Amino acid sequence: PATTTPLHLVFHLAKAGWLRWYEQLPATVIRPGKTPIALRVGFDDGSGFDLTEAGTKKSLAVYVVRRPDEVPGIARLGPDPLGDDFTRDVLAGLLAGRRTQIKGVLRDQSIVAGIGNAYSDEILHAAKMSPYALAAGLDDAEIDRLYAALRSTLTDAVAQASGRPPADLKDAKRRGIAVHGRRGEACAVCGDEVRSVFFADNSLEYCPTCQTGGKLLADRRLSRLLK
Repeated sequence: PATTTPLHLVFHLAKAGWLRWYEQLPATVIRPGKTPIALRVGFDDGSGFDLTEAGTKKSLAVYVVRRPDEVPGIARLGPDPLGDDFTRDVLAGLLAGRRTQIKGVLRDQSIVAGIGNAYSDEILHAAKMSPYALAAGLDDAEIDRLYAALRSTLTDAVAQASGRPPADLKDAKRRGIAVHGRRGEACAVCGDEVRSVFFADNSLEYCPTCQTGGKLLADRRLSRLLK
């Protein structure tokens, strides 16, 4: 019937997933388990795309739903940090009362969506803020700096990636990165050595001079917010 709600195909690419678009889908037969292709979608005009996932840890997920918010991962997402309604006061409200590390808050998708590990490092470096700073302890000036750094860092990242073919995305991302993944290199702002803190399955990078007053952060805690 005309009133039927349309279906949505929603997919989460996880860490190693890719979407490859074809103007004309290949005619090759997909053999489950013998190829990195997890799903092939074709359209009436012959175009379509493959969803692929490399590596041994399989986390790619696909849903067919009437509304995107029926997907659990979407339903629990926080606000879009580049949305017009994501103001400085909205950020302040999200931080209020959270006696947890600001790095973990920025990575928590249920608090604010889409930042992740790399860009939380970049935002905190641009804001000249320690990743261990407590969210609830930030004063007005620090929240101002954090908000400005968040918006500018993410806006620049989107601009760097826009229109680039998949093969160029990683290089484009790295060119715009100041500290994440640059352990042992010189900070482009002050020249100090970029340092790392390692956790169970990831790490964070920071500049001691820019962010912690020269103090080296102890590699001692496995915060539940940094897992």
